[in-house]
Amino acid sequence: MAADARFDKLTPVRSTLATGLAPVYWLGNAPYRFSDWFSGLFVSREDLQGENEELKARMLILERRALKYAALASENNELRRLLNSSEVLDDRVIVGEVVGVSPDPFSHEIIINKGHSDGVTTGQAVLDAEGLMGQIVQTSQFTSRVLLVSDSSHAVPVEVVRNGLRSVLLGNGEVNQLDLVHVPDTADIREGDTLVSSGLGGRFPRGYPVAEVSQITKEPGEPFVTIRARPMARLNQSRLVLVVFQPESRERRESAEPQTTEEEAN
Repeated sequence: MAADARFDKLTPVRSTLATGLAPVYWLGNAPYRFSDWFSGLFVSREDLQGENEELKARMLILERRALKYAALASENNELRRLLNSSEVLDDRVIVGEVVGVSPDPFSHEIIINKGHSDGVTTGQAVLDAEGLMGQIVQTSQFTSRVLLVSDSSHAVPVEVVRNGLRSVLLGNGEVNQLDLVHVPDTADIREGDTLVSSGLGGRFPRGYPVAEVSQITKEPGEPFVTIRARPMARLNQSRLVLVVFQPESRERRESAEPQTTEEEAN
């Protein structure tokens, strides 16, 4: 004891004894391990069902979280596209959200969550991150109704970006197809040409992407060609939209100022 306490001479001996006693320790723990293994063979069906239900509940919770994160990521990407598209516009815009769709199968309309309280008025252009969607046709205090470009009663004056050719783009009741009308058979127009709003009529600002020419059909003896175009905007998919506020034209203000001066003079 003195040699071990003062000079640590018995450490190798204790190590040898511990190695030799290892089987004894294993045998001493064997009954507990055997009983635990044996009880596991007779787990009740109710316990297994309960554990299975608990695992299913956890899986559903994790799936819901994954879907939520995917939705948030999609919304974040859409907001980024909207911000990028709004940077190229000279007009002031606000971001709205689609909260309803018209149940009428013959009317292509959506409802957004912006109205009088946000300064929205009838006739304003509505876009998504890809192109022109339509225009405001009715407003309330907190919502507005938007007529889509695919509606059969909708028309947009457009021009071809490549050469400036002007025409009118009509909705035909199909969400993925528009009709370009009054185009002579001698006009320089090709499949793939981009159509943008021309600004004629003052309803839509100039330069907004509207559609892309997808099909051109020339009938012998007909003065005009039949042209189909694919809308640039995702009319039945976009959830976030841009409502465009056009600034008052300088010409209008300047033309109004002399009239006011003459009235005051009289």
